[in-house]
Parts: sequence; C-alpha cells; structure tokens
Amino acid sequence: MPEFLTLIYLFYSFIGFYFLFLFILVYAKNKDEFFSVPKLTKNYSLSIVIPCYNEGKSIGGVIESLLNSSYVGLKKIIVVDDCSTDNSYEIIKKYEKKYNIVFVVKTPKMMGKASCSKNYGAKFTDTELIGFVDADSYPEKDAITKMIGFFDDKEIAAVTASIFVKRMDKFIEKLQSVEYKIIVFSRKLLGFIDAIYVTPGPLAIYRKKYFDKVGRFDEENYTEDIELTWNFLSKGYKVGMSVPSKAYTIVPDNTKDWYRQRIRWNIGGLQAINKYKKTFLKRGIFGSFVFPFFVLSWVLGILGIGILIYRSFRRVFINYLVAKYSISAQTALFSLREINLTPSVLVFFGTAFMIISLSFTLLALSYTKEKGFKRTGLLNILVYSFIYLLAYPFIVINSIIKYLSIKQKLL
Repeated sequence: MPEFLTLIYLFYSFIGFYFLFLFILVYAKNKDEFFSVPKLTKNYSLSIVIPCYNEGKSIGGVIESLLNSSYVGLKKIIVVDDCSTDNSYEIIKKYEKKYNIVFVVKTPKMMGKASCSKNYGAKFTDTELIGFVDADSYPEKDAITKMIGFFDDKEIAAVTASIFVKRMDKFIEKLQSVEYKIIVFSRKLLGFIDAIYVTPGPLAIYRKKYFDKVGRFDEENYTEDIELTWNFLSKGYKVGMSVPSKAYTIVPDNTKDWYRQRIRWNIGGLQAINKYKKTFLKRGIFGSFVFPFFVLSWVLGILGIGILIYRSFRRVFINYLVAKYSISAQTALFSLREINLTPSVLVFFGTAFMIISLSFTLLALSYTKEKGFKRTGLLNILVYSFIYLLAYPFIVINSIIKYLSIKQKLL
C-alpha cells in the first residue's frame, strides 16, 4: 500500500505541475496582450437582461450602474421580476417611469431559476447583442464599451469580463476575493488558447443571432452560463474576455452558502461534461486541455480524500495497537519511523509545488491590479489556499453524489 500511495502522490504532483507550467508558458507568451482589447469600430445595438427575485436591496444600484454605462449602443435594460415578494417590482417600476430604456417584465408564474428568467427576458429583445447582468452585480462605467470590439470577429459568440468581489467585510468574503482574482487571471490565459469554459452571470454579452441559434440557456442545467459557453464551443464559435472590463458582485458571506454555491457550480460542470463529452473529445484545444482538466480535478479530489481517510484511520489504528500492546507487554511493537509513509522525495515535490503555486497566485493577484489585494494580505492568501485544498475533495464527492441522484430521478 505505501508504494501505491507513493505512485498516487507522484501522479497527483505530475498533473499539478503539468497544468501549472502550461499556464505559465501561456502567460509568458501572451503577457504583453493581457490587458489589450479590440478597438471599438461599431456601436452594435445591445439589450441587457437582469433576472430578479427579491433583490430589493440591490436592484436599484444595479440599474443605476447600467444607466451610467458609457456605451452608446445600449438600447434596453430589461429587468425580469420572477414574482418577487419584496419591493423589487416597485423599485424597478420607478426606474421604468423615469428612464425610457428601462423596462420591467413580470413572469406569468414563479419560475425559480435564473436561466428561466433570462430566457423569458430574451423574448423582449431585438438587438444585435444581448447581455446579462445578475441582480447583485455592478459593472463599471466603461465595462461594456471595452467588451464590444470583440464582436467585430464574426466567430465570436460571447464575451466575458473580469468579475471581482464587491464587499469584503467578512473574512470569507476576503478569501473569495483572492479566488475571484485568480479566476480572472486564469480565465484570460485560457482565452489565449480558445479554451474559456464559462461566461459568468455578473456580466456577459452574447451575439443574439448565435444565442438564439444554439437554443439559448439550458433551463435544466444548474449553471446555465457554463452550459451555454460549452454549447457555443461545441458549435465551433469562439469566446473572448475583456480583462479591463470589471464588474463587482456580492458573494456568499457565510460558509454554508459558500459551500452550497460550490456544490451547484460542480453539479453544473458535471452536467455539461456529460452532455458534451463526445463532442469535446474530438475537438481542438478545449477537448485536449480544459475537458481533461475538469475530469482530472474531480478524480484527484476523490483520490485525495480517499488517501486522507485511509492514512488517518491507519495512523489511529496503529497508534491504538502501539498503546495497547506496549502497555501490556511493556515494550514497543512499532516505532514512529515505521508509521511514516511519506518518502522525502514526496515532501520535496509537495513543497516545490506549493511554492510554485503560491508564486502563480501572487502573479495572478498582481496582474488584477486591484486595491483590494493590499487589504487581503498574504495571510488570507495562505488561509484561502489551505482551506480550499482541504474542502475541495469533500465538495467534489458531495457534488458527484448529488449529480448522480439528480440524474437517477430523470431516468
């Protein structure tokens, strides 16, 4: 068994090093273009749809941020109220009366899913582009303007932005701030190899013709933004990212909600993998990089928790035997040296991987150029990395169990 564990550790390290160094190589080749965006040559007509349910505390600010947008092609701001029980509808109505580009539509009945509200709102648009903004997300004034130039490329179906954490009052929000900045950096690197796998809900813009052609959002998927992106890629379309375009979103402020959100993200990813596995195994860089990355991350997550449980129970059992028989026989049957299963070479690989990963994290955070990084601090970065490393295997296993349960119910 120790030899098997050694092989698992080495395999784990190899996969980690492989993807990490691939990211670094992509960065080295494209670092001068990280913040570049295509020049705006045409003011495409644009409608923005905001799905809303009980967002009375934030919806006014979201509408205000869009009204302040510098993009002159913005024709409609459509807020879809999914039968809210708070004052959301009344607030939206006030904006509708005051501004001729703001429209509120109410769903015939409560749909309960953002994807359903988004598709419902899309019915009221007739512009060249359609964008979506979450009801708790705030795009900067020039965010949309810096995204539009990508659509001069006729193969571009979608453009995403840099998403950051708006509120960092609690420690868990600060930890997520670190995570979101790393995601921004990593997603742009994936963009250089045409492998962006998600256009997040806080701010994304789509070419309306392609959006309609692929069937809009899949209302059965837990993460409609991941599924739609994979749908575009499976049809041969491209997805771009404008790093200078920034939107700030509200994130979970407690561990329970954070955990549930990550479970939902993973279930949505599993649904997308299952739906498009045959397509991507035959197609380009996405199939040879991102698809294996998703699958291997889940596999390694499961192996990680399996090894942790095995080693923990084995150590407890051995210590129990040592204590029991040493006392009765007044001698030690095992030495601490025999309990140690981790060769020094694995310690070396683990330490090296941690140092390189931390360096990559610091590079990512420095490239986001966010003032929040100074407030976050190195301690939060280390705590985030440690917590995520421990929690991820449990999230993976729970996600797979729930996904299989959902799949079984549909059969």
